[in-house]
Amino acid sequence: MNKYTPIIGLEVHAELKTNSKMFCGCVNDPFSAPKPNIFTCPVCLGLPGALPVPNQLAIDWTVKLGLALNCQVNQFSKFDRKNYFYPDLAKGYQISQYDLPFCFDGEMNTSQGKVKIRRIHLEEDTGKLIHSTINKQLVSLIDFNRSGVPLVEIVTEPDIKNGQQAKEYGKKLQQIMRFLNIADCKMAEGGMRLEANISLAETGSNQLPIYKVEVKNINSFKFLEEAIDYELERQRKILDQGERPVQETRGWDTDKKQTFSQRTKEDAENYRYFPDPDIPPIQVSDKQVAELKNSLPELPDETTKRWTKQYQVSLENARLLVTNQDQVEWAEAIFKLAQEKQIKPNDLANDIVNKKINVLPGQDPLQVIAEFQGLHHTVAVDDTHLQQLIKKVVAENQAVVVKYHAGKTQVLGFLIGQIMRNLPEKVDPSQVRTALMRELSESEK
Repeated sequence: MNKYTPIIGLEVHAELKTNSKMFCGCVNDPFSAPKPNIFTCPVCLGLPGALPVPNQLAIDWTVKLGLALNCQVNQFSKFDRKNYFYPDLAKGYQISQYDLPFCFDGEMNTSQGKVKIRRIHLEEDTGKLIHSTINKQLVSLIDFNRSGVPLVEIVTEPDIKNGQQAKEYGKKLQQIMRFLNIADCKMAEGGMRLEANISLAETGSNQLPIYKVEVKNINSFKFLEEAIDYELERQRKILDQGERPVQETRGWDTDKKQTFSQRTKEDAENYRYFPDPDIPPIQVSDKQVAELKNSLPELPDETTKRWTKQYQVSLENARLLVTNQDQVEWAEAIFKLAQEKQIKPNDLANDIVNKKINVLPGQDPLQVIAEFQGLHHTVAVDDTHLQQLIKKVVAENQAVVVKYHAGKTQVLGFLIGQIMRNLPEKVDPSQVRTALMRELSESEK
């Protein structure tokens, strides 16, 4: 790949969990609906004469996400019609945003460098197609419960270098949205969908490639990484043959571990964007932006850094425990209580992360501390009995004792093990070690 530089950008769609849909008052709960097509109305079914009314909370949450990702906010914005035909799109167009998204010019840090965010815009989701067999006939069914659900789209610049960085970016984005409590991002249900735009440029070239391949509707970070790495290698082989990859939309076959062609890729002009005449322009005031910014919680990266300094929790443990705001508040209470009890917070974090103690998120911190203390409770041994046992082990292992006195201190572990075999399980090893070293020091004189 030294001849080529990967040019990769991501488009991530996430369904916001407002109570109602984007442009109507229907229930926004497509995954828990008891039946198809019950959370619908003339607006989300696209019936003639129905008028959309924007969901203010969905707009606020979109701006809030932009602020969390260091974006600029377009205080004058609008909704546009994106025109295309598909069976799950009742109106024949999707209400989206084109040239004036709510947020733009943001960034996210990853271990492989910054990923710039080009735009964050808000739109409505489509219905869901279900392909099935009824009376031995192949049919396609449409469930419009999802039609009109608020859908936020986050588009990056082509700053991503490989599949691993794309996976890291996607996971961090999911974590931030869950942290803000604006989206559940359940990928198996389609609550978060990933799309990658992939091409290769000649190394050293200042120009972007004149083609772009989009791999759509990926529902797993692992599949995202695999699809990108596969596509980079596929395109490299084509370019090495002196040909140019076709600009197209491709899917990811999880069984064959390869992408496959779906259709030629559309350009923006194919969608014939124009401002939605039924929705007035949206203005976001300075006061609204300030209030949303002030409402931001401490974000995952900030919490992780603070825990490593304040509680000496390892970076790995901190990242695993910072999953959402409720989890953070729970862990914070446990760490503070641990310090009061003279327990190292990182020792406690280790046991929670590695499931050495049986605790559930949100469990009473006092019970968590009790579980930890029960696991690490030690029993003191009578000094006289311990001294007799040590003398016996030393006498039976004189060859090992000679090695210890010769400087091979690693044999100390063997001697401690021989002593511990004859003591209760909960004996404090440090008590045994101290007494043994005192005995060995005496025997050397």
